[in-house]
Amino acid sequence: MYTTIIQVRTIRYHQIAEELRGRILSGSYAAGRLLPSESDLSAEFEVSRVTIRKALELLRDGDLVDSRQGFGWFVAGETVRQPLARLATLEDQLRNSGATPERRVLEFAFEKAPKDVALALGTSQALRVRRVNLADGEPFAIVTVWCPGDLGQHLSRADVERSPFYELLDIPFAGATQTIGADAASADEAALLKVPIGSPVLRCERTTQSVEGKTVLVSRHVFPAHRTEFVVDLPFVDQSIAPSGLRLVD
Repeated sequence: MYTTIIQVRTIRYHQIAEELRGRILSGSYAAGRLLPSESDLSAEFEVSRVTIRKALELLRDGDLVDSRQGFGWFVAGETVRQPLARLATLEDQLRNSGATPERRVLEFAFEKAPKDVALALGTSQALRVRRVNLADGEPFAIVTVWCPGDLGQHLSRADVERSPFYELLDIPFAGATQTIGADAASADEAALLKVPIGSPVLRCERTTQSVEGKTVLVSRHVFPAHRTEFVVDLPFVDQSIAPSGLRLVD
């Protein structure tokens, strides 16, 4: 009797693994997408969480899914590597990784900028655009960009949904400074990125300068931590142990 129960459970978690494998291979669950929680899958298939976990571990052994603390289970896929050696758009980074980029504008407004943004831009009147960037139809980043109102006055919502600011602003760019830190997703961010509240995210703030040395864009990016990684080359120069442009933060 006991042996029969074990056999039934073994058959069942193999069946569940096959069902989930089919959903993944059909594209119902895209690369990087979080799977339903173990609890939800347990309710759907009317089995214990132990059985669900065994099915998911079987898929992980086949490199179809993975798990991380704070996220749960997600469909395995290539992490988007973002080199920091040059200035590039998210769309370029995603295309280089083989993903199809898309952007959805959530907010478009000419308004008074926050104090720190106004100080960086040298003006309190700014165009603010908040959007979600997607990779193969799945949320990849939340991006908020400010530019001086006089520079952005000719832009429309359709413009910024179609193209990045680097292509829309008719000025020569010199480069940018980018700061990256770790944080936890807020309720709003979690809903937009389709991750659990409090799950790990990477926050990046970038200030972009013109060749005249003026800050013309301030942007803030929020990435789910399981979907991207930043890459820095570390040349060995004059016995230095840290590359130019990197510093420790207390």
